[in-house]
Amino acid sequence: MKALLKKGFHQADRLFSNVFTPQWNPLYQLGALSFFYFWIVAITGVYLFIFFETSIHGAYASIERITHEQWFVGGVMRSFHRYASAAMGISVTLHLLREYAMDRYSGPRWFSWVTGIPLLWLLFAAAIGGYWLVWDQQAQYIAILTAEFLDWLPIMVDPMASNFLNESTLSNRLFSLLVFLHIGIPLALLLGMFIHIKRISAARTNPAKGLAAGTLLAMLAVSLWKPALSQAPANLDRAVTEVGLDWVFLNTYPLIDSWGPGQTWALLVGLSCLLTIVPWLPSRRPEQTPIAVVDPENCNGCGWCLADCPYEAVTMKEHDFKSGHQQSVVDPDLCLSCGICAGACPSSSPFRHVDELTTGISIPGFHIKELLSLTENKLAVLATGAPRIMLYGCDHGSVVEPMASDSVAAISMPCSALVPPAFVDYVLRKNLADGVVISGCCEGDCHYRLGNSWLEQRFSQERMPILRTRVPRERVRLRWLGEQGTAQLREEIDAFQRDLTAETVVTLQEAPNG
Repeated sequence: MKALLKKGFHQADRLFSNVFTPQWNPLYQLGALSFFYFWIVAITGVYLFIFFETSIHGAYASIERITHEQWFVGGVMRSFHRYASAAMGISVTLHLLREYAMDRYSGPRWFSWVTGIPLLWLLFAAAIGGYWLVWDQQAQYIAILTAEFLDWLPIMVDPMASNFLNESTLSNRLFSLLVFLHIGIPLALLLGMFIHIKRISAARTNPAKGLAAGTLLAMLAVSLWKPALSQAPANLDRAVTEVGLDWVFLNTYPLIDSWGPGQTWALLVGLSCLLTIVPWLPSRRPEQTPIAVVDPENCNGCGWCLADCPYEAVTMKEHDFKSGHQQSVVDPDLCLSCGICAGACPSSSPFRHVDELTTGISIPGFHIKELLSLTENKLAVLATGAPRIMLYGCDHGSVVEPMASDSVAAISMPCSALVPPAFVDYVLRKNLADGVVISGCCEGDCHYRLGNSWLEQRFSQERMPILRTRVPRERVRLRWLGEQGTAQLREEIDAFQRDLTAETVVTLQEAPNG
């Protein structure tokens, strides 16, 4: 199932990236979009609350006035409120499925995964409470079924369903309670959302501006084309025989109606428990590599690894033996062994003598000295005919090892950002290769969240350590194509070699005779 989900997301990724560009691909920003939709719901909800009457007969009438008499403002606000809620439900569901399909839920990421499960219950509870407040036939249907659903629990002292026997048993105080819950539950949801991202540094809670603007325009168009409307008013003296349901949040109600509360509770609680323990279930994924290790003798306390760690696994403390200095500290419970910190370390320079090539922080099994040795050994056996390419890849991006040939040396690592910019300088300056290609996850969809972004900024001299100006940029290519772009990467390497060949020919033609 996971393989099918992953394949489906990869195909959707390619489609959306072609249509929206990678920077605006909504599948890469599902978490940020969920926050964005929440704020739309909150702002429009405040406006609707101003005109809402918390009474049996006033609730439906006030919503109708907002919808029809103020259709140009109130009606649009109601539609935004409705559609943004549904969009949030869809984006949260896709976010969960995507993180599962991409194996982004285990190890230190368990905290974000587990804290997300209660958010699903809060989101559905907040949305369902909103449907009650309209108090139309759909609200009557779900109110009665919800009462029966909750009454099944042994904690209920007085049967909730007794409030919905007929019109005379319904109290205005119930609507006051519903309004209180419809405000309180979203506040708890917002708090939970920030707890959900607590262990993530530089968490993205706002989508790209272009994506946000396009979302608002699309929602406005839908709101004008098909505004949210109420069904017939509720009447507890009459049984509801036919009702239209919103399938985003009300999909469990047909199950309650047909299965009964007990079996539905078993399904929902069982599914929640299963999702909660997923990070610890046996898996065929390779075991996580050892966590990053700090070498105090070579750590100068620059803090670059602290700034680049995507999961706040690196902190600083007073140096063990250098007075007045700091050194990095790695929390083993938070480290994902991505190696981004090693690529950020200023000591990771291959220009140093090999005996001195020790870094302040590194990944055991992929030490910077080992990366240098592997690079030199693979490049040493390349033929001298076609332009020689050094290809650094990511274990979670395009598959690079099969691309190795007489003219291409390929090395795959946990994250592309493990490659220090100085390595590119070294390979080209020492004429070990004619060009360097670094590939990885799709732009905006790094397996470790920020790896390709940080590497881009290092190469554009916006982030330390930088790629020096002396490095010819035309001999360096960064390609973020992901696993689904493996075939395209091979084509681009061939094209890169042709460009390098053409450049060599032009250089020879321009050289002075003799």
